[in-house]
This record gives sequence, C-alpha cells and structure tokens, in this order.
Amino acid sequence: MACPGVEESEFNFVSEARLLRCAHYAEAVFVSTASLETKIGGAERDRTVDLLHAMQALFQLSYGPRKGEERRLSSGLRQLESNFSRSSFFGLRRSAEPYHGFALMVTLNDRAVLAFEDGSVFEGFAFGAKRTVVGEGVFNTSMTGYQEILTDPSYLGQIITMTTPMIGNYGVNLEDVESNGPKATGFVCRELSPIVSNWRSSMPLGDYLAEHDIPGISGVDTRAITKLIRVHGALKACLSTEGISAEEAVEKAKNWEGLVGVDYVKEVTTKEIYTYDPGEEIEPFTVPGTQLEGSPERTERFPIVAFDMGVKTNILRKLARHGFDVTVVPADTPAAKVRELNPKGVFISNGPGDPSAVTYAHKTIAELMPDYPMFGICMGHQVITHALGAETMKLPFGHRGGNQPVKNIETGVVSITAQNHGFASTKEALEGCGAVVTEYNLNDQTVAGIRHKDLPVFSVQYHPEASPGPHDSDPLFAHFYDLVAGAAEA
Repeated sequence: MACPGVEESEFNFVSEARLLRCAHYAEAVFVSTASLETKIGGAERDRTVDLLHAMQALFQLSYGPRKGEERRLSSGLRQLESNFSRSSFFGLRRSAEPYHGFALMVTLNDRAVLAFEDGSVFEGFAFGAKRTVVGEGVFNTSMTGYQEILTDPSYLGQIITMTTPMIGNYGVNLEDVESNGPKATGFVCRELSPIVSNWRSSMPLGDYLAEHDIPGISGVDTRAITKLIRVHGALKACLSTEGISAEEAVEKAKNWEGLVGVDYVKEVTTKEIYTYDPGEEIEPFTVPGTQLEGSPERTERFPIVAFDMGVKTNILRKLARHGFDVTVVPADTPAAKVRELNPKGVFISNGPGDPSAVTYAHKTIAELMPDYPMFGICMGHQVITHALGAETMKLPFGHRGGNQPVKNIETGVVSITAQNHGFASTKEALEGCGAVVTEYNLNDQTVAGIRHKDLPVFSVQYHPEASPGPHDSDPLFAHFYDLVAGAAEA
C-alpha cells in the first residue's frame, strides 16, 4: 500500500543512498522503497517513521545533501508528520552490550547553528546542552583525545571544531579527564558517532556535554570551517542549540568581547593551596619487554610549587612520576607565600586566554626567577616571557593538535608535539632580555622553546605531558628534575 499523500518518487533515493551502517544502527532494518510500501500503512508505521528520521540524520551526517535527496526526504517526512500527527520527538535507543545504552537520538526540533563574525553560517544537528554560547572559533587536528581536549582548561572561551570526521565512537570515561569537567565553551564535529563501543566508556559524549551544560553541533562541514579559520584567522563565533536564527547568531558573534586582553586564568585556577596526591597514578601503565617504560628511578624526591594557571591533571601526574612532591598554588599567589612553602623549584602551568592580561603572575615569576629553577609550559612559557621583559603576540589561528613538529636547534632533534595555544613569544624581544631561543615550530617558525642564558630556567610552547598526543618531549620533565637536583646540591 502506498503512503497516503506522498509520491513514491519521494523515496526513490533511499535504496541508492548506500546507508548500510544506518541499517545496522537501526536494529539491522534496512528501509527501502519496497519496505515502505508494505509497512507504512500497518501497525509498524510509527516505527517506520522513526527509522526514516534516523536515516535522514545519518545520511546528512555521513554524506551531506546531494542532488536534492535531502530536500526530497525532508518533504516526505513533513508529509508523514502531517498525516500521522506525530509529535516532535522521535528516536532509537539500544541497550544491549557493548553499546552502553546509546544508539541514536534525534528530534525534529534539534537543529543547531554555528555562526561567525564574518557572516558565515553552518547549520547542523544539536547535541549536548540546549544553550547559546559565544567564544573564539578554533580547530584541533587531533585524531583522538576529544575528552582530554574538552576538559583542558586552556580551551575556556573557545568553540572547538574537530577536523577528524567522526567523534564520540569510544564515549567518555571518568578517568581520562584533565580537570573537573569540560572547560571548552562549545564543540563542533562532522559526525557524532551514533554508537559508543569501548569497555572503559561510562556515557556517550552527548550526555556528558549535556550534564556539564556544554552545547555541541554535528552534521556540519568541518573542512569548510577549518579553511575559513585558516584563511581569516580565529573568528568570534556563536553556537546555539536553542533554535535562534542565523542572523541573530551572527550578531551575537560580532558582539562578543573576544579573548585579547582578558584574564581567563582567574576563572580556572585553584582557589586554595593544596598538595597533589597521585595515589595509584604514580606508576604509569607499562608492558614488560616493550618500549613502554615505567617511572624513572629516583633516589630523592624534591618539593616544588606549581602555579595553577589552568593546569592539566596529567602535568601534575608527570611531575609526581618524575620525582617531585607538588604543592599547587593559585595563579595570583605572591612571591612571599611561595618562599614560605620552601620549594626547591617552581613550575608554571598551561592556561587559557591572553598571557599579557595576567600581570600579577608576571610580577611574581620575575621576583622568584633569580632564586629557583623554573619550568613553564604553554601559558607558563608565555608568563616567563613577560617576566623576562619580552612580549607575546596573537597568532592568526594558533596551534592546536597532536601533530605539531618542533625542532631543537641546539640538539638538532625534531619532536612531534601536542599544542594548544593562540599566542606566541617574540624572538627578538626574548633575545634582548637574556633568553636563548632553543626551539622553533617547523610549520611557521614561531618560538617553541627558550632557556635563560645564566639561570636554570626554561620553558616550551607545547605540552610534553601530551594527553592527548605523542610522548616525544617527555624527557623535559627529567631535565627539570636534573636542574632542581643540581640547584639543591649547590
């Protein structure tokens, strides 16, 4: 029996769409033109409409609209909605292992919009929280590690576009977070995986973001978004899952104050001094007989102070594994308080926002620099830059991903590094302030590492702790230990 009010031609494309995985996800039922004719008028019509909506979502996510198929399918679905008086809610859910209760949930009203200050607009599917946010539009080229990226405090104030096409396939677990929850302002992906399959998964990515009030959008052309940012630089952006118009979203993006000159560190730094307790995490995962190495053998442990500018958990974990007892202090802790703690070294962490805005940290680090070995990562590197009297600059679109090549010009070693920053230090100013530039980013020749000419102070513009990313630069923690040990013996 034909569908009342809908021409058969409306569904001709279904059998040609090659949606084999859609059939698998939708409980292995492949809805073809023939099955429509037999099912649509029977008792399973509601289920068939659900499957059609699921197919629409997966078709749009996987292949995008082509040759009018999306228009024809939407037209047919509107007719079905009208004829059968369906509500705006529909979906599929699968509870059997190993899918952890998540297959696919979509709603007719779950549309999202991502708009940029230049007027560019991308419309897609909403997931996560129902909310409208503004932030800096950036992209990340990492193929895995979306959970660590989302929970990295350095992403505060930013709407992240992942260049890897499918995100969410291994879900979210409670162990791999880099802070006490997602810090990114919004999240963008080409395809949100409709299933979760990983033995460590605790929940789907969409549920995790909803729980933490972070909106997401999928089904958009992330290659076009990435190219837009590459060509025009990081742009002010608005992401809405509340159904606002594209025009309203563009205006919100234009009206956002931006990151430059704003202190975001104060939003993520610890409020109180505490001692990091690694617990069982002190020993890394290793396999005997392989290149996966355990913790280095340390005959002595040294107390250090770590300035929390937005520190990632794995940084503290790495410091503990390399022989340090870590006391974490707020970013605005004065030098006198640090001296009271009697550390043997000082570490300055990563963090969000404009490094020029945290002038209180510049002052403190400048006061402590003559007296303690120091190691800075990312924001820490930039704080040391300012403490020396040099400047930082805003990069066009920044470096974000786990595949950034860095060359040490003193050793000739090239490392593949994890990076996440939108600002960089200026070479000429550093060399005029007693610093030696030791490393460069091979993609654009920006400064990636420095050391002081006379003091045991060094810093890098990347993440040696990875998480996510390669471990090429892990020896920097051992180098910091050697500096601290040497100063303690002096």
